[in-house]
Amino acid sequence: MNIHELNYVICIAKHQNITKAAQELFISQPTLSKHLKKMERDLGLKLFNRIDSCYIPTYAGRRYMEYASKVLALTQDWEKELLDLLSLKDGELTVAFPLMRSSCMLPFILPAFHRLHPRVKVHFLEETHAIQERLLEDSKIDFAVFSEETIHPKLDRETLGREEILLVVSQKHSMAKGLPDYQEARGYYPTVDWEMLKDETFILNSPEQNTGAITARLLKEHYVNPSVSFYTRNTQAALLLVQHNEGLCFAPETYVRSTAFDLPPVCFSLGDERAFTSTVAAYRKGAYLPVYARDFIRSARDYFVTFTKCGRQPHRYRPESDYRQP
Repeated sequence: MNIHELNYVICIAKHQNITKAAQELFISQPTLSKHLKKMERDLGLKLFNRIDSCYIPTYAGRRYMEYASKVLALTQDWEKELLDLLSLKDGELTVAFPLMRSSCMLPFILPAFHRLHPRVKVHFLEETHAIQERLLEDSKIDFAVFSEETIHPKLDRETLGREEILLVVSQKHSMAKGLPDYQEARGYYPTVDWEMLKDETFILNSPEQNTGAITARLLKEHYVNPSVSFYTRNTQAALLLVQHNEGLCFAPETYVRSTAFDLPPVCFSLGDERAFTSTVAAYRKGAYLPVYARDFIRSARDYFVTFTKCGRQPHRYRPESDYRQP
């Protein structure tokens, strides 16, 4: 068993087609077939069942791949640590992000990171769902950044920041009347009156998203049966529509504060400790993170310090009356 053979088997299983696997591995199809036959002959076991041109892993094949994945992950960890030990400035980093989270965070993080490590190449995988499963399946991913309430037991995590999910309304909306322009500068958001939301139209996050799931529970608890203009996974699109009074939406504070508005909206606290979400950097248990990966995580923490109230001071709720003009 060698590294090439491990990659061969995993790649064939990935595509379930030896021609496509050979193309990804940059070898000829006959050469890959020859290697597979030799491996199966040496092992005395079939690793794949052939059904026409489809290669389906046998039980032995699945067990082989479990060990192969572990060996490849250990090999990659050693290569990363060796680079650190040799103090080389070159390197590669692969990070998985939720699609929308990356659009907010990367413009802030990447320039800061490249000032520290200009010769480290960063690859980003922008995922729409099941990001933890992708991290566990793909050993090439160093870590993933996401906001989810439940973390897989095979992953370790480091909290990057905690932020509040806010109700966002247009300056033109009646709920914004009487609030001073400098409310945010004072470090507080007025607390929403849930009764005022019962006749409002919303642009809501999809229920499978973290923000969508949290706010759906809160709306139900406060007996708000929202009129929904539409559901979206694109929080920034919802925010840009809200500024023109096309509806109300909920959004994590970092999304609001890092979005460029023509007409900045007004934000309300939901007045509930459950209306907070934590963003984490997660990686496989025992995985080695090189120095530059640690620096990327540190830059991600700085993002939350910059763009959230919680990053700079303890969050305190204040009644809406405190925001009225004297």
